[in-house]
Amino acid sequence: MNRYSALTGLLLCAAVLSSCSYEKNGVQDITAPAPASRLKFFNFGVNAPGVNFYANDAKMTAIVSGTGVESTTGTVYGGVGSGGFYDGVSPGQYNVAAKIAAATDKDLAIATIPTTVGDGKYYSVYLSGFYNTAAKTVDGFVVEDPVPAIDYTVAYVRFVNAISNSSPMTLFAKNTVSAAETALGGSTAYKAAGAFTALPEGVYDLNTRVAGSGANVITRTAVSFLAGRVYTIGARGDMTVVSTTATNRPFLDNTANR
Repeated sequence: MNRYSALTGLLLCAAVLSSCSYEKNGVQDITAPAPASRLKFFNFGVNAPGVNFYANDAKMTAIVSGTGVESTTGTVYGGVGSGGFYDGVSPGQYNVAAKIAAATDKDLAIATIPTTVGDGKYYSVYLSGFYNTAAKTVDGFVVEDPVPAIDYTVAYVRFVNAISNSSPMTLFAKNTVSAAETALGGSTAYKAAGAFTALPEGVYDLNTRVAGSGANVITRTAVSFLAGRVYTIGARGDMTVVSTTATNRPFLDNTANR
């Protein structure tokens, strides 16, 4: 081994060691189990600033800039924290907070949501409704994600309604090949989640409708669902917006739970 290879090896070892936790006596502790419960974070608050999410005092999401310093962008409107992955957390009582990531009003909490996290359970945290620029607050809620067991013959899909000025809606998935249409759960009010529903693998056009009407309220076409995967379709935006390109238009977000 030449001296350059040796130096590279030492630097890699140092990087690995620096990422590990140690007891006060300097002995590396790798025996602690990973947190059994999980949280996923969505910024669906219309006009809300970019935020970092916290569980009590623990920062759960943040974005690193190219300089290695935390970005002031945070999770922006329409975004999902941690790249769409779940963050581990121990079961217990939490105040889940969304705090402004920008330099102005840095770490100001715009929403605080008391949450009970069960052992081994998964949850999604949503900022929702409309950001109040005067009060610097936005609505929020938490839903449990009872993710079904892996089934490689079907996909599972459910609907979450995060639009505060919407009527209760049912999500329908229409297969683009067979034209078969399936209701994904029942009528879902604001801050509620429907049940995970099995769908054959395929490409689907998604539509929401209110009770007693055949008119589509929100539409998203050509969404692929793969067998063995689990998905949440989240409705966000402002129901009064008719533009098909505006950022705050009614929109159906597709995020994988697994």
